[in-house]
Amino acid sequence: MTDAAALLRAYDDQLRTDAETANAVFASRRGPLRLAVFAGGYGFVSYRDLEGFDAAAIDGLVGDALAQFEADPAVTAVEWKTRAHDRAPGLIESLLAHGFAAEEPESIMIGEAALLVADVRLPDGVVVRRALDERDVRAMSAMQDEVFGDPVSIERADDLVQRLDGDDGTELWIAEVDGVIVSAGRLQPVEGSEFAGIWGGATREEWRGRGIYRALTAARARSALALGKRYINSDSTEFSRPILERSGLVKVSMTTPYIWRR
Repeated sequence: MTDAAALLRAYDDQLRTDAETANAVFASRRGPLRLAVFAGGYGFVSYRDLEGFDAAAIDGLVGDALAQFEADPAVTAVEWKTRAHDRAPGLIESLLAHGFAAEEPESIMIGEAALLVADVRLPDGVVVRRALDERDVRAMSAMQDEVFGDPVSIERADDLVQRLDGDDGTELWIAEVDGVIVSAGRLQPVEGSEFAGIWGGATREEWRGRGIYRALTAARARSALALGKRYINSDSTEFSRPILERSGLVKVSMTTPYIWRR
């Protein structure tokens, strides 16, 4: 399956489900919306679609959802995940009016996992492996925070440690040189679907352009195939999108997170 429209249908049908909130501390439904709170007080809003809702109704959904999060003092930020292919009249205007701000858009990339499998020649001294203990995970999380320009988050690291110890199939992969992590990413199999997601891909700037991210992606794709998954999906920045496109993945849409902060 390489047709973008068919891949997009598979994405909407198989991934825009309760799978998006499977690891939440709390999750509920409000009309068509899925509302969730993740570790660290991070709220999240998603949905299969908003078909049949006009601008006034969508504005009501935004206000109701935000009011639910505002009522929980533990929630410090909320992400409303928009998709460019949705028909949602007035949504962006309503989000902005309620205090949400747009983050950088990302490309929704999908394709056969087998397309990502390749033997990549790594720079001397670079080793790609799974992160298997808490020390690995915390070092990985701190590196990703640094690369993305965020403060080092103990909460995010705690969440990754819990995922590693859980039963949802999360795999954490790292590339290291002399024990120092230079690239990392997560593989997230989606239960009840043909998909596994690759997330959190980050490479230190001085190590980019040397095949390390490509090798890390290939390792995750091999593991996805071993788990019986057919497709890989990723919300990709402009750093990773060209690499995935060269491997045969297809850009099927765009996603832009809108963030509200308390």
